[in-house]
Amino acid sequence: MNYADIFPRAIAAIIDSLILSAVNFAIASVFGTTTAAGGQAAYALQGPAAGLTSLIGIGYYVLLEGLRGATVGKMAMGLTVLKEDGAPCDLVSALIRTLLKIVDFLPCFYIVGMVLISNSEKKQRFGDRVAQTVVVKK
Repeated sequence: MNYADIFPRAIAAIIDSLILSAVNFAIASVFGTTTAAGGQAAYALQGPAAGLTSLIGIGYYVLLEGLRGATVGKMAMGLTVLKEDGAPCDLVSALIRTLLKIVDFLPCFYIVGMVLISNSEKKQRFGDRVAQTVVVKK
């Protein structure tokens, strides 16, 4: 398998973050607070609206990776998520790798994830190792 390095995965993550930020801003426009001071758009969410955006974010990754093998960002970068044996990623594996993003993010900016990808033969972050998944170039 042609395992994906950090750079294309990072670009895919940026694309996915932009999509989810737009969704979060739309939700904040309805349920939260938005501002456009100095040409910068910003938003604030609390309570149920913040919970909703969290569920949407988790659902985005789990459903797209578990059913399609890739998020929009991964599709744009020509990447896909597979099980280590080459089988398609499933919903359970996608849920595990998504929930463990919090570990990979530590202490900030996916430092743990980047170190693990750099030092892994299969280019796996912590969530991939536990879920037994890999990200590959198509």
